[in-house]
Amino acid sequence: MPAEPDNLATAVAEVSERVSLLVREEIELAKVEVTQKATGIARGAAAAAAGAVFGVFAVVFGLLTLAWGLNSLFSSLWYGFAIVFILLLAMAIFAFLFAWRKLKAGPPTPDLAIDEAKKIRATVAPGGEL
Repeated sequence: MPAEPDNLATAVAEVSERVSLLVREEIELAKVEVTQKATGIARGAAAAAAGAVFGVFAVVFGLLTLAWGLNSLFSSLWYGFAIVFILLLAMAIFAFLFAWRKLKAGPPTPDLAIDEAKKIRATVAPGGEL
């Protein structure tokens, strides 16, 4: 009979150690996941910034070409630049609405680690409570 308390104590210690290890691994998974998502966002932002610089110059030259072309078509400099202004205003509104929709999602969260932690909690404690 004295062997049973030793086995029970060993089993409890082993379960406690494994749960502790799982928690540490889940924390590490969350850190890695957030780091990967943040790195991807940073790379995307850098690419967008570089594209924006080149795009600004291209848009300026393109819009000037369009305005002068419309000037030749309508024989009025005012009409050409007014049409280009209206196009620019519409594109700016669209861009701001698109950016607002994408940015309101909030910061990156470690979804995989959270789901895994919930599964572990449900497995370790039948009621989900530790």
